[in-house]
Amino acid sequence: MTRIPHETSGERNPLQVLTLEQLRRRTSVKWRAHPEDVLPLWVAEMDVPLAEPVVRAVTGALELGDTGYPAGTAYAEALAGFAAERWNWDGIAVERTAIVPDVMLGVVEMLKLVTGYGDAVVVNPPVYPPFHDFVAHLDRRVVEAPLGADGRLDLDVLEETFRRAVSDGGRAAFLLCSPHNPTGTVHTAGELSAVAALAERYGVRVVVDEIHAPLVLGGTGFVPYLSVPGAERGLSLMSASKAWNLAGLKAALAIAGPGAAADLARMPGEVGHGPSHLGIIAHTAALRDGGTWLDALLTGLDANRRLLARLLAEHLPEIRYRPGDATFLAWLDCRGLGLGDDPADVFLRRGRVALTSGPPFGTGGAGHARLNLAASPEVLTEAVRRMAVARVLRPGRHP
Repeated sequence: MTRIPHETSGERNPLQVLTLEQLRRRTSVKWRAHPEDVLPLWVAEMDVPLAEPVVRAVTGALELGDTGYPAGTAYAEALAGFAAERWNWDGIAVERTAIVPDVMLGVVEMLKLVTGYGDAVVVNPPVYPPFHDFVAHLDRRVVEAPLGADGRLDLDVLEETFRRAVSDGGRAAFLLCSPHNPTGTVHTAGELSAVAALAERYGVRVVVDEIHAPLVLGGTGFVPYLSVPGAERGLSLMSASKAWNLAGLKAALAIAGPGAAADLARMPGEVGHGPSHLGIIAHTAALRDGGTWLDALLTGLDANRRLLARLLAEHLPEIRYRPGDATFLAWLDCRGLGLGDDPADVFLRRGRVALTSGPPFGTGGAGHARLNLAASPEVLTEAVRRMAVARVLRPGRHP
């Protein structure tokens, strides 16, 4: 899938607009979960102002009192246009989409359609912790098919896991994260085609979380799962929330391949009551008119990715960091520091830097931490400085 490279357009880097003082006035979980002396680089919220087209759309709706219930297909149409422009993909058919409250609740509804009580759901750890949590709460069995040592899908392991998942005669699904959180891996067309072939061979239904799809950096191309041969029975969840920092404006889209249209049609109508009308307005505006802002963000994130690599090499060379090709997240292998299974806890207590703990990501998470790159270069630099101090600081003392 050919990707149109992002370009600098004269728009200011959104990561260098807000001061730390301004950010600390926010009341979201990123800025309220820890005391003010902590630098929060954990949950997937970005330190950016909203894109101007989003602000105009939402404030315009508020001025009109347009705060009722959602209607229409504008969101799906905007996503289809974005996919055609950015990914050269025209496979989003509006009639095979449905609005859902957010991506993870959409995942739950899709899994309900293609699996039953006690069925297996395959995941690729280390992976976004809600994959484990939501599946377990849905009374499905989490079955792990760990990523390879290179951080990519291990197709041999995946095939064996699929075989075991259906060996008792039950149904199974594969919950794929694409691009992958936390590693930032962008799956190739070849890998995704192999996944589709394996899924069809073993009767496993694929549900794919593509929430980070707009956040592919550098020259790497994002490949929508539903665009590859054999993926016709797949189900995808997409949203503008991660790329434009809209998590608090709830709205996502469930997208069915041609062979899954009947499945999506069985989704209860009340699921569509959950998304916010203002959220749909915001996401639609982002996808239609927020491309210039996104390009500036991608350029800033790419610079931060390279900055983090330099900072770690200088101050914490024991940490292994392989910059990902997507997302604004960095997966840090801290085992060389000897800080135990949860180095994020040490960085928080001794360094006053909040990262996301690795163990909840499943197999391969122990000794790791996830860092949110979507901050100013100054905050990122100070965070690494504090982490370096925390490595040698005696317990109970702060830097």
